[in-house]
Amino acid sequence: MPAPRDEETPVAPAQESASDVVRWAAFSCVLVPVVLVGYGTSLAGAAGSAVGLAAVTGVCRVLLRQSERGAARLIAEQGCAHRGRHGRTGAGAHRGGRHAGGSTPGD
Repeated sequence: MPAPRDEETPVAPAQESASDVVRWAAFSCVLVPVVLVGYGTSLAGAAGSAVGLAAVTGVCRVLLRQSERGAARLIAEQGCAHRGRHGRTGAGAHRGGRHAGGSTPGD
């Protein structure tokens, strides 16, 4: 059994997976009408299916690109976010005030 890894590495970047999805969708726009004609559907019915699949593929492509741009913008905003006067963040960054866990002086 392989040892567990500390960090998970992504298999493929998001851009490549979106391109793969669009490629497979375009392939199905060609394959589905061919199969429909092979099983006896009329050419008009197969052409209508091809047009419908192409429309859905185009809309999905636009939505994927918009999502990628939004994700890239979010990453860029997080990368250069201003963290305050001294650049400290997170719990324990502030000094003074109340402390949880009531520590008492030792003997």
